[in-house]
Amino acid sequence: MTTTRDIPAAAAFADEAKQSPARVLDQAGNGLADSASNNPVPAPAGARTNLFDLDRVSLEDFFEQTLGEKRYRAHQVMKWIHHRHVTQFDDMTDLGKALRAKLERHAEVRAPMVLLDKPSADGTHKWLLGMDPRNAIEAVFIPDKGRGTLCVSSQVGCALNCQFCSTATQGFNRNLTTAEVIGQVWVAARHLGNVPHLQRKLTNVVMMGMGEPLMNFDNVVRAMSIMRDDLGYGLANKRVTLSTAGMVPMIDRLGEESDVSLAVSLHAANDELRSELVPLNRKYPIAELMAACQRYVQRKPRSSITFEYTLMKGVNDQPAHARQLARLMRQFDNAVQMKDAAKVNLIPFNPFPGTRFERSPESDIRAFQKLLLDAQVLTMVRRTRGDDIDAACGQLKGQVMDRTRRQAEFRNKLAAQGIDPDGAGRDAAA
Repeated sequence: MTTTRDIPAAAAFADEAKQSPARVLDQAGNGLADSASNNPVPAPAGARTNLFDLDRVSLEDFFEQTLGEKRYRAHQVMKWIHHRHVTQFDDMTDLGKALRAKLERHAEVRAPMVLLDKPSADGTHKWLLGMDPRNAIEAVFIPDKGRGTLCVSSQVGCALNCQFCSTATQGFNRNLTTAEVIGQVWVAARHLGNVPHLQRKLTNVVMMGMGEPLMNFDNVVRAMSIMRDDLGYGLANKRVTLSTAGMVPMIDRLGEESDVSLAVSLHAANDELRSELVPLNRKYPIAELMAACQRYVQRKPRSSITFEYTLMKGVNDQPAHARQLARLMRQFDNAVQMKDAAKVNLIPFNPFPGTRFERSPESDIRAFQKLLLDAQVLTMVRRTRGDDIDAACGQLKGQVMDRTRRQAEFRNKLAAQGIDPDGAGRDAAA
């Protein structure tokens, strides 16, 4: 169900998109989003800094170097923004009037625009968030017993082309800024009434939404730093998870620069099949990917890696596939000399209009899991959540001004099948 308060915002977003020039102000307020670039270009002279873009150290530097203030003032402002969800400087009552005036001149706190706000029957919640006048992304909150997990996007669309993912059919526009990544967390936290360390409803964040996080490394790592900072959202390192399709060099860099949980979208245990499902495998085949995962675990003793495996009927769900996967996982455990270093998360395929894939029958999913468990591989089956609002894994779609030909090709494919492309898009986002 779409909330009525967001219908005007969605309409305004659509009208502005029709009239927008090739270069538009990015949602973070830091510069102009250039259609020829993945990232915003430098901000024009005099532009105010969006404080959502700054982690603790950057905000301390901003206060000291730009405002001429003590560094500890940054801590007060971080609490106002991320703990109390306050965006107006005049409401930050423990700051002096002179400082508030400086902040008004030099800074702003601008979150993504909520275009659609959609709850599911099972408690899952999805937001369509405007990133600029041309693009929107989705974020999803999934409540469960004793935990609340937010699935966050890292790009507008996705530069990769995994064959079973709805997001991939929309093509790619650009990377999200740090402000646009952490802004998703802020929107969800405000909606939930989340208060770090006191009333914690948001307990986990997974970088598993639209996009490949490691292709937007700096912005994503900075945003994850804010998620884990006590002055931000206070999440434990293990409760922030980054999921990658297998960007091998960036997995190594992540191990050096951050300390979060790692998940790998595997989906096949042999190169021929994985290259078909995940084209990135042609550049970084399974042997290279597993070696990078080994290095990641060895840098972080007692950590483990979750390998995600989407089960598709007749494609990768047969006993032979399970035995290949079990052998690969045992080899990984042996290489790092740790039991259960590799965990498998089986994901029932979530269908979307125009896909050629089907979900594996429940009996086949359980049989696949049993083969892995019998081989001493720790294996879970992810419960599908939010599929009634197209918020399940692999179903996220926003509004993407595609810079590739992928979206147009997929729309032509839908039309050839007698499916209204615009109707399918409305079903996903509405």
